Amino acid sequence: VQLVESGGGLVQAGGSLRLSCAASGFTFSIYSLSWYRQAPGKQRESVGTITTNGRTNYADSVNGRFTISRDNDKNTVYLQMNSLKPEDTAVYYCNFVKSSPSAYWGQGTQVTVSS
Repeated sequence: VQLVESGGGLVQAGGSLRLSCAASGFTFSIYSLSWYRQAPGKQRESVGTITTNGRTNYADSVNGRFTISRDNDKNTVYLQMNSLKPEDTAVYYCNFVKSSPSAYWGQGTQVTVSS
């Protein structure tokens, strides 16, 4: 398994970013996947999930602002983040649903939202 996140950066509050996660080493299309984030000094938390047929659900803190999508032909899952807030600042990761801290994790991508 390999998961490579990209697309992070520095953005002002109210701005947008689109993150990508390129997956390899497994049959991408048959797995639900999640985006997670970890802010400094905090535990990693789930941001949202996309099922194999494209159904999504989100944490309350991002619902209505973030959108997860996937492209099974490209083995890639996306996280569109709009109306960003300083509290969205974190390292963002993708992984399987309910991945434990001891599981494999990619390097993540840093998102910093300035006020």
